[in-house]
Amino acid sequence: MMVRKPAVAGMFYPGEKEALHQEIQKYLQQVKNPAPPPKALIGPHAGTIYSGPIAATAYATLTPKRKQIKKVILLGPSHHVFLHGLAASTAEKFETPLGKIDIDRQGIKNIAKLPQVQFSDEAHQQEHSLELHLPFLQEVLDDFDLIPLVVGHTPPQEIAHVLDQLWGGPETLIVISTDLSHYQDYETARRMDQSCSQAIEELRFQDIRDNQACGHFPVCGFLLAALDHKLKGRRLDLRNSGDTAGDKNRVVGYGAYGFY
Repeated sequence: MMVRKPAVAGMFYPGEKEALHQEIQKYLQQVKNPAPPPKALIGPHAGTIYSGPIAATAYATLTPKRKQIKKVILLGPSHHVFLHGLAASTAEKFETPLGKIDIDRQGIKNIAKLPQVQFSDEAHQQEHSLELHLPFLQEVLDDFDLIPLVVGHTPPQEIAHVLDQLWGGPETLIVISTDLSHYQDYETARRMDQSCSQAIEELRFQDIRDNQACGHFPVCGFLLAALDHKLKGRRLDLRNSGDTAGDKNRVVGYGAYGFY
């Protein structure tokens, strides 16, 4: 049985089970009055000391649906492998220090018929944009199956088509992984992130540029699907590394959004 092992445990987040559990719970408990559970989330994927509090604002919304959500569709950008389309994994499980997550092989088989979907274990092997979301999902949900997809240079329509095939009902959660602006000074980042955030909330996928969000391909594809499904966007959090654990000279932006 093939298992995708964690690539950034011990670097981006604690590599030991109990320490990781305690850290994620600490961030979740800091969220006061979480929003209602959404159909879909957008959240960040940096090291947890930087983006963990913002990710927790998104994931704290899921607690009331902890037993209901049985499937998670997780899309994130490719940082290490150049590709066109969406890359699935041949693994049967994805692992973190908190344990193993079952992959929905049948769901992947169904979308593998689409020309924009390929298999690439290389695209998944070192990719942190998906991995950073897994401990949060493991802490807030009971048993669930995962469909993890690394997204390359892909038109929004092709991504939206894949999401349409996987959309499901209240048992299915969609998660899109992205950070916002990168390595600007604090005030420039705030301006850039505010503009991008407004476009995300208003589902204006055509107005989001690659320098505003590293995950702009999956974000834009999802926002098009959200328009088709008549969802409404809601900002849950918007901060940057200068607000959490970094200096203010060179920051990375993080946003959390729910879609209802």
